Amino acid sequence: MIGRIVEVADDRRHLFMNRGFMVVKDTESQKELGQVPLDDIAAVIANAQGLSYTNNLLVALAERGAPFVLCAANHNAVGMLLPIEGNFEQSKRIEAQIAASLPTHKRLWAAVVRSKLEQQAAALEAAGSPTAPLTALAAKVRSGDPDNLEAQGARRYWGLLFGEVFRRDQQGGGLNGLLNYGYTVMRATMARAVIAAGLHPGIGLHHSHDNNAMRLVDDLMEPFRPIIDLKVWQLRRNGEEAVTPESKRALVRTLYDDMQTALGATPVMVCTQRLAVSLAQVYLGERDKLDLPLPGLPLSLASALQDDE
Repeated sequence: MIGRIVEVADDRRHLFMNRGFMVVKDTESQKELGQVPLDDIAAVIANAQGLSYTNNLLVALAERGAPFVLCAANHNAVGMLLPIEGNFEQSKRIEAQIAASLPTHKRLWAAVVRSKLEQQAAALEAAGSPTAPLTALAAKVRSGDPDNLEAQGARRYWGLLFGEVFRRDQQGGGLNGLLNYGYTVMRATMARAVIAAGLHPGIGLHHSHDNNAMRLVDDLMEPFRPIIDLKVWQLRRNGEEAVTPESKRALVRTLYDDMQTALGATPVMVCTQRLAVSLAQVYLGERDKLDLPLPGLPLSLASALQDDE
């Protein structure tokens, strides 16, 4: 299922539920500004500090598996409301997730890292930058990534994509703010996919910070980060380096772009769902490998970059 990512970014907004719709009202004029069918919502991103919302709306979203994401001023997600019930086989799948062996987690994490490095190389190719440093690392990834090639790749990747002066800073503005927002959207999408697949978001493959309740989500979204990175690169090339309504819409649209997969062209949002389901199937012994997208860019983004040349 492909739903809509709904962002509310104005302090003067009140959100409530009415007859199966999420309704947005201006708190000053009390004028109704719009309605969205609850069943069409994939996630709601609350990106303003003065929002208000009703409990029955949050309950309705949780019942539908749609995350409600709370953002800080830097556009990073700081909280997320998720349902406590997901797939009808949730208990069975979480038990299998808990019982999975360390070698299994290491093998799966290596596949995720390899996919991320390959997607980073694809992003660099589209940006006209050298890809050899990333493709060479991807070929060397071993079980569990003991050499931390993911981090080595990141150090080379950011300089090649945005220039040597760029530093990834979650508290920064400009390009960092755009990356923060894009990752927030992608994280919400992956969180929904993980819950829908009947997995526990806090039991990760690799991420292990005690204060991170979304460890599995952060693991599985890694191969999709370069999609956001390249869109930010494109926005900068077109003269847009700030978080604006237009740039946010452009980042959200990447979730609906088609990627190449073993089963043909598939929207990014659906790719996240397939990846989460495949992980549950691995835990249950129903398959051996993760369903990761093939290396390469979302098709419409690749086409747009060619048209810009």
